[in-house]
Amino acid sequence: MSSVIQLNGKRRDVIGKGGARKARAAGQIPGVIYGHGETPIAVAVDGREFSTVMRAHKGGNAIVNLKVGDGEFTTLVRDAQIDPLSRAILHLDFQHISLTETITVEVAVHPVGLAVGVKDGGGILEVITRMIEVRCLPTAIPSAIDMDVTALEVGQSLHVSDIVASGFTILTDPHTTVVTVVAPTVEEVVAPVEGAVPVAAGTEPEVVGAKGKKEEGEEEKEKEKKK
Repeated sequence: MSSVIQLNGKRRDVIGKGGARKARAAGQIPGVIYGHGETPIAVAVDGREFSTVMRAHKGGNAIVNLKVGDGEFTTLVRDAQIDPLSRAILHLDFQHISLTETITVEVAVHPVGLAVGVKDGGGILEVITRMIEVRCLPTAIPSAIDMDVTALEVGQSLHVSDIVASGFTILTDPHTTVVTVVAPTVEEVVAPVEGAVPVAAGTEPEVVGAKGKKEEGEEEKEKEKKK
């Protein structure tokens, strides 16, 4: 279940791209607090502090008690924009929430164990659905949902309906396939045709009935003799 992370922040006086660049240059991560019908608040948090507390937090859907000036906001980190090259966090979205009101979040599904179809049947375990949508209190958000796959034979699957929900309500379609064990791919070997003569690489096959250059020259000599 999710724990509450304590984090300090401050309001950003300069907003827009220029303000965001200025915050990042100072080692901060620009962000915004929104939700509860309130006017969004532009904020910034220390980059090192945020990375430290997030490394200590296991799983997604981090609940952050964000202190900004004289106020405190209980928030959920809804989105983090990541630079594709440096992997640095460019922007954070904090959703203002209440610990006594249910919210909808996505939770990762983790296969647990070695499927018998993989161990004894040579099959391959494929994860079809990695995230499912659930509704619960913020403090009841599971860090991940484990699914025991040890009993799966080749050709068998587990669905959302096989998940035992405790403390949360699953919103994803129960018929959705989560994991399946498929048969191994067998590479087809084409047998050589009986009587076929192999052709060495770099050579041209002989064309039956075609005249070579020598034959064409002899034909010209025959024409000269007849004249």
